[in-house]
Amino acid sequence: MTTKIISVFGGSAPKAGTAAYAEAMLMGKRLAESGYAVATGGYSGVMEAASRGAAEASGHVVGVTCGLLEDWIEGIKTNQWVKEEIKFRSLSERLYHLVKFCDAAIALGGGIGTLSEISLAWSLIQTREIKFKPMIVVGPLWRDTLDGFIHSADGYIRHEDKKIIQFAWDVEDAIKMLIANGI
Repeated sequence: MTTKIISVFGGSAPKAGTAAYAEAMLMGKRLAESGYAVATGGYSGVMEAASRGAAEASGHVVGVTCGLLEDWIEGIKTNQWVKEEIKFRSLSERLYHLVKFCDAAIALGGGIGTLSEISLAWSLIQTREIKFKPMIVVGPLWRDTLDGFIHSADGYIRHEDKKIIQFAWDVEDAIKMLIANGI
Protein backbone atom coordinates (compact mmCIF):
# COMPACT_ATOMS: atom_id res chain seq x y z
CA MET A 1 0.00 0.00 0.00
CA THR A 2 1.30 3.45 -0.94
CA THR A 3 1.47 6.05 1.78
CA LYS A 4 -0.98 8.89 1.23
CA ILE A 5 0.58 12.34 0.96
CA ILE A 6 -1.01 15.35 2.63
CA SER A 7 0.22 18.77 1.54
CA VAL A 8 0.21 21.26 4.40
CA PHE A 9 0.08 24.93 3.43
CA GLY A 10 0.75 27.85 5.75
CA GLY A 11 2.75 31.00 6.28
CA SER A 12 6.51 31.25 6.73
CA ALA A 13 6.36 33.74 9.63
CA PRO A 14 5.43 31.67 12.74
CA LYS A 15 8.34 30.97 15.07
CA ALA A 16 8.87 28.24 17.66
CA GLY A 17 6.98 29.12 20.83
CA THR A 18 3.99 30.71 19.06
CA ALA A 19 0.49 29.25 18.94
CA ALA A 20 0.60 29.02 15.13
CA TYR A 21 3.87 27.05 15.25
CA ALA A 22 2.48 24.70 17.91
CA GLU A 23 -0.67 24.13 15.85
CA ALA A 24 1.39 23.25 12.76
CA MET A 25 3.63 20.93 14.78
CA LEU A 26 0.54 19.18 16.10
CA MET A 27 -0.82 18.87 12.56
CA GLY A 28 2.41 17.25 11.35
CA LYS A 29 2.48 14.93 14.35
CA ARG A 30 -1.15 13.86 13.99
CA LEU A 31 -0.76 13.29 10.24
CA ALA A 32 2.33 11.11 10.78
CA GLU A 33 0.64 9.19 13.62
CA SER A 34 -2.30 8.56 11.27
CA GLY A 35 0.05 7.05 8.68
CA TYR A 36 0.30 9.95 6.22
CA ALA A 37 3.41 11.44 4.63
CA VAL A 38 3.58 15.21 4.98
CA ALA A 39 4.54 17.52 2.11
CA THR A 40 5.26 21.21 2.70
CA GLY A 41 7.04 24.05 0.95
CA GLY A 42 10.10 22.98 2.94
CA TYR A 43 11.14 26.24 4.54
CA SER A 44 10.27 28.10 7.79
CA GLY A 45 7.15 28.85 9.83
CA VAL A 46 4.18 26.54 9.37
CA MET A 47 6.18 24.49 6.84
CA GLU A 48 8.98 23.91 9.36
CA ALA A 49 6.62 23.20 12.23
CA ALA A 50 4.52 20.66 10.29
CA SER A 51 7.72 19.03 9.04
CA ARG A 52 9.12 18.91 12.56
CA GLY A 53 5.93 17.46 14.07
CA ALA A 54 5.82 14.73 11.42
CA ALA A 55 9.54 13.92 11.67
CA GLU A 56 9.46 13.74 15.47
CA ALA A 57 6.55 11.27 15.13
CA SER A 58 8.69 9.17 12.73
CA GLY A 59 6.75 10.28 9.66
CA HIS A 60 8.03 10.87 6.15
CA VAL A 61 8.51 14.55 5.27
CA VAL A 62 8.75 15.88 1.72
CA GLY A 63 9.95 19.44 1.19
CA VAL A 64 9.01 20.94 -2.16
CA THR A 65 11.40 23.85 -2.53
CA CYS A 66 12.10 26.55 -5.08
CA GLY A 67 15.32 27.92 -6.57
CA LEU A 68 13.66 31.27 -7.31
CA LEU A 69 12.85 31.78 -3.61
CA GLU A 70 16.40 30.82 -2.65
CA ASP A 71 17.76 33.38 -5.12
CA TRP A 72 15.34 36.06 -3.91
CA ILE A 73 15.46 35.61 -0.11
CA GLU A 74 18.91 35.74 1.41
CA GLY A 75 19.65 32.94 3.86
CA ILE A 76 16.56 30.85 3.11
CA LYS A 77 17.22 27.13 3.41
CA THR A 78 15.34 23.88 3.57
CA ASN A 79 14.34 23.06 7.15
CA GLN A 80 16.21 20.28 8.93
CA TRP A 81 13.21 17.96 9.25
CA VAL A 82 12.75 17.41 5.51
CA LYS A 83 13.69 13.84 4.61
CA GLU A 84 13.08 14.11 0.85
CA GLU A 85 13.57 17.34 -1.08
CA ILE A 86 12.03 18.03 -4.48
CA LYS A 87 13.30 21.30 -5.93
CA PHE A 88 11.73 23.29 -8.75
CA ARG A 89 12.98 26.46 -10.40
CA SER A 90 9.75 28.46 -10.19
CA LEU A 91 7.04 29.10 -7.62
CA SER A 92 4.35 27.97 -10.06
CA GLU A 93 6.02 24.58 -10.62
CA ARG A 94 6.49 24.17 -6.86
CA LEU A 95 2.89 25.02 -6.07
CA TYR A 96 1.51 22.89 -8.89
CA HIS A 97 3.46 19.89 -7.57
CA LEU A 98 2.23 20.40 -4.01
CA VAL A 99 -1.37 20.56 -5.25
CA LYS A 100 -1.35 17.88 -7.96
CA PHE A 101 0.67 15.14 -6.30
CA CYS A 102 -1.02 15.04 -2.91
CA ASP A 103 -4.01 13.00 -1.81
CA ALA A 104 -5.43 15.92 0.18
CA ALA A 105 -4.37 19.44 1.12
CA ILE A 106 -4.70 21.23 4.43
CA ALA A 107 -4.23 24.97 4.92
CA LEU A 108 -3.29 26.42 8.28
CA GLY A 109 -2.81 30.13 8.95
CA GLY A 110 -0.97 32.20 6.41
CA GLY A 111 -1.02 35.19 4.15
CA ILE A 112 -0.98 35.88 0.42
CA GLY A 113 1.04 32.77 -0.47
CA THR A 114 -1.28 30.49 1.47
CA LEU A 115 -4.34 32.14 -0.05
CA SER A 116 -2.77 31.56 -3.46
CA GLU A 117 -2.23 27.87 -2.66
CA ILE A 118 -5.84 27.44 -1.54
CA SER A 119 -7.13 29.30 -4.59
CA LEU A 120 -5.04 27.30 -7.05
CA ALA A 121 -6.03 23.98 -5.52
CA TRP A 122 -9.69 25.00 -5.54
CA SER A 123 -9.53 26.18 -9.14
CA LEU A 124 -7.70 23.10 -10.45
CA ILE A 125 -10.16 20.79 -8.71
CA GLN A 126 -13.15 22.87 -9.87
CA THR A 127 -12.03 22.77 -13.52
CA ARG A 128 -11.19 19.06 -13.21
CA GLU A 129 -7.59 19.69 -14.26
CA ILE A 130 -6.66 17.58 -11.25
CA LYS A 131 -8.74 14.85 -9.67
CA PHE A 132 -10.93 15.67 -6.72
CA LYS A 133 -9.16 15.69 -3.40
CA PRO A 134 -10.15 17.15 -0.06
CA MET A 135 -9.09 20.78 0.41
CA ILE A 136 -9.40 21.39 4.15
CA VAL A 137 -8.89 24.85 5.62
CA VAL A 138 -8.34 25.13 9.36
CA GLY A 139 -9.42 27.87 11.72
CA PRO A 140 -11.38 31.10 11.77
CA LEU A 141 -9.09 33.01 9.37
CA TRP A 142 -10.03 30.80 6.43
CA ARG A 143 -13.59 30.17 7.59
CA ASP A 144 -14.29 33.91 7.75
CA THR A 145 -12.38 34.80 4.58
CA LEU A 146 -13.62 32.01 2.32
CA ASP A 147 -17.12 31.77 3.70
CA GLY A 148 -17.49 35.52 3.11
CA PHE A 149 -16.16 35.13 -0.43
CA ILE A 150 -18.44 32.18 -1.21
CA HIS A 151 -21.52 34.04 0.01
CA SER A 152 -20.56 37.29 -1.73
CA ALA A 153 -19.88 35.45 -5.00
CA ASP A 154 -23.32 33.85 -5.00
CA GLY A 155 -24.27 33.13 -8.59
CA TYR A 156 -20.63 32.93 -9.69
CA ILE A 157 -19.70 29.67 -7.96
CA ARG A 158 -21.61 26.48 -8.69
CA HIS A 159 -23.11 24.78 -5.65
CA GLU A 160 -20.97 21.65 -6.09
CA ASP A 161 -17.80 23.76 -6.34
CA LYS A 162 -18.56 25.43 -3.01
CA LYS A 163 -18.26 21.96 -1.44
CA ILE A 164 -14.64 21.53 -2.57
CA ILE A 165 -13.47 23.68 0.35
CA GLN A 166 -14.05 21.97 3.68
CA PHE A 167 -13.87 23.95 6.92
CA ALA A 168 -12.22 22.44 10.01
CA TRP A 169 -12.22 24.11 13.41
CA ASP A 170 -8.87 22.67 14.50
CA VAL A 171 -6.24 19.99 13.87
CA GLU A 172 -8.30 17.12 15.28
CA ASP A 173 -11.30 18.16 13.20
CA ALA A 174 -9.10 18.18 10.06
CA ILE A 175 -7.78 14.68 10.79
CA LYS A 176 -11.35 13.40 11.24
CA MET A 177 -12.28 14.99 7.90
CA LEU A 178 -9.41 13.23 6.11
CA ILE A 179 -10.58 9.90 7.48
CA ALA A 180 -14.23 10.66 6.66
CA ASN A 181 -13.14 11.45 3.08
CA GLY A 182 -11.52 8.01 2.81
CA ILE A 183 -8.01 9.38 2.70
